[in-house]
Amino acid sequence: MLKNKITKKQKVQAPTDKSALLDSEKMYQKGMATVKDIIAPSAFKIESDHVMINKKLATTFFVYAYPRFLQTNWFSPIINLDTTFDIAMFIHPQKSADVLKSLLKLVTQLQSQMSIEEEKGMVRNPMLETAYQDAEGLRDDLQQGVEHFFQFGLYVTIYGDTKEELEKIETSIESVLEAKLIYMKSAIMQMEEGFNSTLPLGNDKLMIGNNMNTSPLSTAFPFVSSDLTSNQGILYGINRHNNSLILFDRFSMENANMVIFAKSGAGKSYAVKLEILRSLMMESDVIVIDPEDEYKHLCDTVGGTFMKISLSSRNHINPFDLPTAIGDETPADVLRKAISDVAGLIRVMLGTITAEEDSILDRAIAETYAIKDITAEADFSTLEPPTMSDLQMVLENMSGAESLSTRIKKYTEGTFAGFLNHKTNIDVESGMVVFNIRDMEEELRPVAMYLVLHYIWTLIRSKTKKRVMVVDEAWIMMKHEDAASFLFGIAKRCRKYYLGLTTITQDVTDFMSSRYGKPIVTNSSMQLLLKQSPAAIKTIVDTFYLTDEEKFLLLESNIGEGIFFAGSKRAAIKIVASYSEDQIITSDPEQLLEIEKAKKELSEMA
Repeated sequence: MLKNKITKKQKVQAPTDKSALLDSEKMYQKGMATVKDIIAPSAFKIESDHVMINKKLATTFFVYAYPRFLQTNWFSPIINLDTTFDIAMFIHPQKSADVLKSLLKLVTQLQSQMSIEEEKGMVRNPMLETAYQDAEGLRDDLQQGVEHFFQFGLYVTIYGDTKEELEKIETSIESVLEAKLIYMKSAIMQMEEGFNSTLPLGNDKLMIGNNMNTSPLSTAFPFVSSDLTSNQGILYGINRHNNSLILFDRFSMENANMVIFAKSGAGKSYAVKLEILRSLMMESDVIVIDPEDEYKHLCDTVGGTFMKISLSSRNHINPFDLPTAIGDETPADVLRKAISDVAGLIRVMLGTITAEEDSILDRAIAETYAIKDITAEADFSTLEPPTMSDLQMVLENMSGAESLSTRIKKYTEGTFAGFLNHKTNIDVESGMVVFNIRDMEEELRPVAMYLVLHYIWTLIRSKTKKRVMVVDEAWIMMKHEDAASFLFGIAKRCRKYYLGLTTITQDVTDFMSSRYGKPIVTNSSMQLLLKQSPAAIKTIVDTFYLTDEEKFLLLESNIGEGIFFAGSKRAAIKIVASYSEDQIITSDPEQLLEIEKAKKELSEMA
């Protein structure tokens, strides 16, 4: 009996123990932080004309009237406004059978009204006739299944720190919409429902809609912001606003020039090499000035010509070479231009020279050409141009040129004699040509860049062809007045010769401090800004008139991300390459070593 009693007691207490366990579990769960606890505001206050979330104010309004015709992308100006807001679009399908019954009733009423007015001899009413034609047209489309009918609700919630800021934002949105004959109202006394309707929950709490058939409804398609897609050109990247493709032909702009600003390691060379690779597929020739040996792998892969310009190089360019006369140019014009270019090069070589020395130098260069019978009346095609040694000899025999002669001797007999004092012996007939100046002494880099640019410009003027010219690390040239002036001259005139100039720099401050920096930017229809350093962002903001959002986007971007400008249009961009392209254009040393290792293993296997 005792055993039975104990068993019964245990059976009675069991449910009590289970209940206590559940209560303990509930208490434990109450003490746990959930996702709701993390994302929920600390306070939420509802007023008649706004709601307060923590210290932020928000107000919701809805669109209640539309014009008879809606243009495609009419909502794009609102989406691209530089402010924070939430947009909700609710599309409620309606049964075509019910709509057809209502339209039949409406058509009957309109037809009856028109008949009555006609019997009374009244003047025709265009509004009635238009409404009748619209209703009949919609009936036909619905009956044939061409169109469908919907209730369309459009709500916008804006945010601000003060009521004045909310009113300012609301006024700006209202003015844009009213210019298109679209009218909106604030959701007075329904702010909670309005706020909930614009949350990403898919709940239409306001239930305020307008009747729309498929065609006008399609014009409200929201993913049209900052569109930079065209029917021709190459792929530059992905539009981060809406994931569309940025396809663009730089030669379709007023000019085909482009500037690229980015901090070191932000992916500017990667972006340029990707553009080069895709431009070659579009039958564009490419010429590159490469200061860091970054383009050799790409050049070798596409079968281009890689020329190393250095003191010990076998490739030489004679700065005294004469360009071919074009159009109505006379030999005198060509010679005058050649003298000016050589004088500019020597100013870069020697640094500061006095006005008297400049005048002497100009006369000496003219006499240097003359000793080779090259004058304003001569036929240049049959004559051999002079070299730097010839100029040295002329200066030694000129009064007042002692200082110039002594300083130039370093380039004719001294350490730098193997660089400038030779005849031209390079071939530039392949689709891609790279002039590499990595091994050139730091002191001579501006001279080398000026010389190569001059040679390229002579080549471009002699034969019009679709070309892209890339000047990497352009800030090196911008430190020297004559080199910067020459680069600006190319930027201004290259459009006439079917050339697009791409200027790349990481040192924005040095580039823009030159008086030619801003003009080069303004003469470039396309700009690409990638990740920027805090030290350079102010210069970038002032130059490109960036908004605060665009400023922070550039500071926080990842590698290969930034802002792409094409004329007046702009879009956030992400540079994307395929696997095959990435293997060709990568600048990552680790990846390049892996590629070289794979090549070596394949050759050993073969």
